[in-house]
Amino acid sequence: MNVTLHLAQDPDADALLGRSPLAALIGMLLDQQIPMEWAFKGPATIARRMGTDDLDAHEIVAFDPETFARLLSDKPAVHRYPGSMAKRIQQLCHYLVEHCAGDPEALWRDVESGPQLLRRLEELPGFGRQKAQIFLALLGKQLGVRPEGWREAAGPYGEEKAFRSVADITGPESLAKVRAHKQEMKAAAKAAKSAGR
Repeated sequence: MNVTLHLAQDPDADALLGRSPLAALIGMLLDQQIPMEWAFKGPATIARRMGTDDLDAHEIVAFDPETFARLLSDKPAVHRYPGSMAKRIQQLCHYLVEHCAGDPEALWRDVESGPQLLRRLEELPGFGRQKAQIFLALLGKQLGVRPEGWREAAGPYGEEKAFRSVADITGPESLAKVRAHKQEMKAAAKAAKSAGR
């Protein structure tokens, strides 16, 4: 895997995401309750604090949980909830070590269909259906992982030019479109909630 991503809007962080499947998975895991760029900068920050230029599931699992949590908590913190996210990252890496010998690409290397890949992603700690579908769309749209039926398995996130998620961000212009879509969705949800009272 060696592609150019623009999710962190930071050249070094994006370079890591483009060459490291684990960094991309961790960025996706962190992408909740904080701005997307902050989430996807997280893997590069973690790697730097570990004193490495890449991430390795075995190394992350080997960390003492409290030490790893401190690594994420140092200012600036990697996430709004660094302690709980440190735990989730270690759980994700433990799963990868146990089921994929620490190699995240094993999740999709021999996959036969989009639905099969979606099931594999949904089994990852911290990945619900929506997060799994978004990551599947990212794999298909930007990372060249396109098993049969991947767009359908990714649901609305797999649609071409959807601008619904990180899967559609290729630069500042598409980032603005995705942001606008998310604001529309929030406004619609708020209106629906008000109407239901």
